[in-house]
Amino acid sequence: MSESACDVAIIGSGPAGLAAATELKRLGVERVVVLERSDEAGGIPRHCGHPPFGMREFKRILTGPAYAQRLVAEAEAAGVSVLVRRSVIHIGPRGLLTVATPNGTVEMKASRILVATGAREATRAQLLVPGVRPLGIMNTAALQAFVYQERRLPFRRPVIIGSELVSLSALLTCRSHGIRPVAMVETHPVVQARPSFFALPHLIGVPVFTGAEILTIEGGRRVTFVRLRQRDGSETFLDCDGVVFSGRFVAEAALAGASGLCLDRGTGGPMIDQHGRSSDPRIFVAGNVVHPVETAGHCWAEGRRVAGAIAADLKATAGPVGHQPALRVTAGAGLKYVVPQRLAIEGAATAHGLNLRATGAARGKLVLSGADGGRLLTQSVRAAPQQPIRFSLAGLDLRSGTGDLLLTLEPAP
Repeated sequence: MSESACDVAIIGSGPAGLAAATELKRLGVERVVVLERSDEAGGIPRHCGHPPFGMREFKRILTGPAYAQRLVAEAEAAGVSVLVRRSVIHIGPRGLLTVATPNGTVEMKASRILVATGAREATRAQLLVPGVRPLGIMNTAALQAFVYQERRLPFRRPVIIGSELVSLSALLTCRSHGIRPVAMVETHPVVQARPSFFALPHLIGVPVFTGAEILTIEGGRRVTFVRLRQRDGSETFLDCDGVVFSGRFVAEAALAGASGLCLDRGTGGPMIDQHGRSSDPRIFVAGNVVHPVETAGHCWAEGRRVAGAIAADLKATAGPVGHQPALRVTAGAGLKYVVPQRLAIEGAATAHGLNLRATGAARGKLVLSGADGGRLLTQSVRAAPQQPIRFSLAGLDLRSGTGDLLLTLEPAP
């Protein structure tokens, strides 16, 4: 084993990781290294050959690959070392990383670490969908890798399972390459993205089945049909030659968990405070590993914010600042998760706010309560099932507060 050192090691080269790396260099941090396990940096956008990417970041509309290339180019131009085919196996104490490289395993010492490993779509096995395993079953990322990178068509008439934004991305990918989906299927009673977005499948003649149970996927060498039970109890067969499982994102948090970071039950990712600091004071976290899943633009902006906190931490002391007095924030009734899960008392009112997701469609009032049950802040909300929700902390004063905070959704009457 050999050992090298850097000021900040960033694990993952998606929008959050690359934006943080570029911002760290702008803030004067000298040795910034991005470690990417794939053969190419850029994260998930490099698989998405369609727009829109880049409006927030570059004030222009780009395809996913063009956007990813620009993020990489900016980081490298700033002096960031972007190293591909580097898989971080373990994060040890005092910033020691164990990294698998094409030439063997090495150790790297970093003063601070940023985990930006992103999220992935749930697999068919995780969704407990029965049936045989013929060719033609994949997730959206695999579909986009087939058509945009390998220039191959894995099927001609697939069924798309899911109704999140990424499901519409799968639909656009198919249509742009002459693939004609026969249907979109959502097991929940309503579509999971904003209903207005689903004018698209209706306009191009793709039926959307909601509240449908997937009974089985069948086929010989490849998929031949999907059997559904519709909400009225009737069964239907969808003749197809492929199935795309889209959405139901889960955090890529195996490394974080194996390295001893505290994980949040709601997100599946590491618990953080408003500065992105994890349960280990040397380790910060940003991007979709802490909130599956947000847009590339949101992750880019978050990476920049967390980079500012890391740079300030490096300047403050030779060692990590450590945890400031903080209050725990818990997602209560009607909510799936809330991020961050801790609020450092100093600066809570100037924090970016809370990022949360409801368990379904949200219509009513969000209430942040103190340990004594008293209401601290309220905010009206109306959101689709998988729509990110922002909760403002403007005016919040926790300097005299003790105990946990609870955020709940009170449904509209």
